[in-house]
Amino acid sequence: MGEHGTWFDYLNKFGWWRSFNEHAHSWLGRKWQAPPFGENGWSLTHVLVALLVLIFTTMGCIAFFRGLKTPDKGIVPPRRMNLRNFFEYTAESVYGMVEGAMGPENAARFFPLIGALWMFILFGNLFALIPGFVSPNDTLKTNVGLAVMVFVLTHYYGVKEHGLAYFKHFLGPSLALAPLMLPIELISHFARPMSLAVRLMGNMMADHKVVMSFFALVPLLVPLPFLLLGLLVCLIQALVFCTLTMVYIGMAIEHEEH
Repeated sequence: MGEHGTWFDYLNKFGWWRSFNEHAHSWLGRKWQAPPFGENGWSLTHVLVALLVLIFTTMGCIAFFRGLKTPDKGIVPPRRMNLRNFFEYTAESVYGMVEGAMGPENAARFFPLIGALWMFILFGNLFALIPGFVSPNDTLKTNVGLAVMVFVLTHYYGVKEHGLAYFKHFLGPSLALAPLMLPIELISHFARPMSLAVRLMGNMMADHKVVMSFFALVPLLVPLPFLLLGLLVCLIQALVFCTLTMVYIGMAIEHEEH
């Protein structure tokens, strides 16, 4: 659910691309059942794109830790923009976001989780704007996995922070309201992962389809504003998912003031 073609499929509407595709098919000796690009041909699928995101993030982490081994212990940034600079700036920005939402006392604790979600969702979204790449985030199976993980971790941290007393807040402020509050709270909590998954899938799938549709109609210049809008949507959806994750975990671990 949520799967769709890549830009290669839309390029098949143009004669010059079909000619190139057929020549490539012929050059490959007709060993492929379909032309290599689009229409059931080559594309980087959800799993491969997710693997590329992980490899890219790992390379950034390696560059970051190499910087810590320099004589200045990574305090002085390189003169030129490189992978280390990029990841340092990204980590600083995400850490500031976590600190602002969850407080300084919880920032270091939850930064690895929020940072990992941010990198995976953002770059998974951005990769889909490249021809032949299929975002892992415009399919329901990936998003449900992320949302269920957030759901489980929310209650795990809640129990870890409060013990079994964590479940008391499902009953409301008094036992008299428990028969009313319990079903409302259960529905609210179980709706969270579905809301996270469907929101991300719907927005990313719609965004990519809009960009590709305008590219198919007028391939020159006209799609550029929608491509820029797509970059903004990719950023906003990663921000929304991470913000809601911080809100849910923050609500689970907060202590009531008396």
